[in-house]
Amino acid sequence: MKYIIVTKVKWNKQNFETLNSSFKTFSNIKINKIRKISPNIIFFIHWSKKIPSSIFNKYLCIQFHSSDLPKFRGGSPIQNQIIAGKKKTKISAFRVSNKIDSGEICLKKNLVLKGSANEIYKRMEKITISMIKSLSKKRKIIFYKQKGKPTYFKRRKIYESELNLSKNNLKGIYDFIRMLDAYNYPKAFVNLKKYKVLFQDAKLLKNNELKGVFKIVTNKNN
Repeated sequence: MKYIIVTKVKWNKQNFETLNSSFKTFSNIKINKIRKISPNIIFFIHWSKKIPSSIFNKYLCIQFHSSDLPKFRGGSPIQNQIIAGKKKTKISAFRVSNKIDSGEICLKKNLVLKGSANEIYKRMEKITISMIKSLSKKRKIIFYKQKGKPTYFKRRKIYESELNLSKNNLKGIYDFIRMLDAYNYPKAFVNLKKYKVLFQDAKLLKNNELKGVFKIVTNKNN
C-alpha cells in the first residue's frame, strides 16, 4: 500500500516522523510524482487550494477540515469558530469532491480550541496524523453523507485582523489575538495611522488583566 500526504506547512515535523516508509509527503500537488507512485489514498492536510478533478476522480482523496462538518465550511474555520465562541470542535475527514468541504465523511475526532492558533494547529496536526494512520489500516473505508444544515464562511482577509478595542471585552481581545497568533499569519493589530501595533503571545491573567508581546512597525498604507 502506498500513500501520499499533501500539506502546505508542517507545524511540527515530529508528527510526520512517526509515519513509515509507505507514506510520501509533498508540499504541493505534484502530478507527475503522484502518477509515478500511484497511491492508494492521497491525504490533504492544511490545504486551502482547489484540488483538480483529474486527481480526485482518479485517486481516493481524503481531506481534513477543522470543524464539525457541515458546519463552518470554507476558509479560516479555526478563527471563525473562536469568534463564534466555540471552545471545542471536530476534525472531519471527508472524501474530496467538486464542492468545497461537502464530500462524504469517513472519520471525525475531537479538537480543543484553547491556546494560540499555533498551538491549535500543532494539536490538530498530531490528531490528523493519528487519523491518517487509522484510515490507512482499514481494509475498507466507510463513507457517509454529511448531516445537518451547512454553514459557510469565507477566508479572512488581512484587514480583518484589525483589533477593535472599543467593541471587545478583555476575553474578546484575548481570543482575537490568540486566534491569529501563528506562523505566517497576519497578527492582530491596532492602526495608529503612521504606525501599526502587532500583538501576540497573549495571556489572560486571573486578576482580570491581559499581557502579551507587541511590536510597532511602520504602516505601509501611509
